[in-house]
Amino acid sequence: MERVEAAVRQTEIPMLRAYRLWFEHTRKCGHCKGVRKAQDGCTDGRELWGEYRLARIGGTS
Repeated sequence: MERVEAAVRQTEIPMLRAYRLWFEHTRKCGHCKGVRKAQDGCTDGRELWGEYRLARIGGTS
């Protein structure tokens, strides 16, 4: 199963990867769990959200 997940992540679309990293962070971070907007999260959460937004519009980080 790990090999399949590794293969999927290698071909993962940058925008989806950025969103997944942000989403995984928000599930683990005590500060980000209770906020309604990504901008109100912790510093790491805001940075991950910024990377997602850049990837979404085709920018590079």
